Amino acid sequence: MHERSTTPSHVSRSPVSSDSRIPLLVCFSHLRWSFVYQRPQHLLSRAAQRYDVVFMEEPIREDVSAPFMKRELTREGVVVHTPILPRSFEEQEANEAQRDMLESLLESEQRGPLIFWYYTPAALPFTSEFTPDVIVYDCMDELSAFKNAPPALRRLETKLFARADVVFTGGHSLYQAKKDRHANIHPFPSSIDARHFGRARTDLPCPRDIAHLAGPRLGFFGVIDERMDLDLVAAMAEARPEWTFIMIGPVVKIDPADLPQHGNIHWIGARDYDVLPDYIGSWDVGLMPFALNESTRFISPTKTPEFLAAGCPVVSTAIADVVTAYGVSGLVEIARSAEDAIACAERLMTNKRSSWLATVDSHLAGNSWDRTWAQMDSLIDACRGDAKRGVDASAMFGDARV
Repeated sequence: MHERSTTPSHVSRSPVSSDSRIPLLVCFSHLRWSFVYQRPQHLLSRAAQRYDVVFMEEPIREDVSAPFMKRELTREGVVVHTPILPRSFEEQEANEAQRDMLESLLESEQRGPLIFWYYTPAALPFTSEFTPDVIVYDCMDELSAFKNAPPALRRLETKLFARADVVFTGGHSLYQAKKDRHANIHPFPSSIDARHFGRARTDLPCPRDIAHLAGPRLGFFGVIDERMDLDLVAAMAEARPEWTFIMIGPVVKIDPADLPQHGNIHWIGARDYDVLPDYIGSWDVGLMPFALNESTRFISPTKTPEFLAAGCPVVSTAIADVVTAYGVSGLVEIARSAEDAIACAERLMTNKRSSWLATVDSHLAGNSWDRTWAQMDSLIDACRGDAKRGVDASAMFGDARV
């Protein structure tokens, strides 16, 4: 996974129409920048080439006497702000403190147009008094269906829909569920950094921590939480003790003691995004063993195109967006039981990859985070009444968003 860096990289900014003032984009996120490198990091890193980008995380409670804001500059040029609050603060005190912090931030940082970008409606109680030029809601997941979700989240999302100028969704299933709630809503499923993951197709050295593990190797990377079908993983490992299962990612919201502990399952923790291709390059099959429940009903896993760009054959459970975008066309094997997943994996291990890779590359062509961000940015410009960059957003919504 991806670590923070306090050393900024050079950021070259594109001109912002005829206005030399650089817009300020403030993102409110339930995810931490340093947690897992995924959709927010991909998009906002690209936004930082044109905007001043502030990433405001959910607060951390500590034994402090007064609230304060921790500030870090990432190598992508994004400034991460983390509110530190006393443990004793009630909800109203916490909201007031974050509102004051945001007000101070805007007084010191805003010089041009202001964009608020929401990943969580939970930020509304301390942001609703402000009047940005554009409000974006990037609805990447159905957060209300996740474990430990705040009861007020659905109500707050309704308010956010009413305030937002433009809404993006993290997949087509989520778009179908939300499309009648806003007049300017657009589906943007998971994209791909094909060059980064394409490194896995080259002759990379196997990482030392798994080099001693026998093959065939089946792997997963991502957050390990209530969305994973642990019973399916356990059943596969028990039925095929000669296979090695490499599970990469942080364990959250579930007890690590509940993870199946078969000798051929290796829960190795988080790994930096930069080295993920090194791991995938040593796998025979990529696994996406998601449980089929409310928390996975609308997900569009970023790892699907990442596995494929790496040239790694994939077995997935029947996640709707995976089935529609990748299963029907035969790019991903869809399994509905442990026995089915084993049969799919065995088939993938014996199949020749040359023709399959050609189909994969054709399918992924044009699907990139650069393209996705360009489309989103055009829609933001349209909301500002500033569509002078020569990008016809309506013409861009073709088969790149699959």
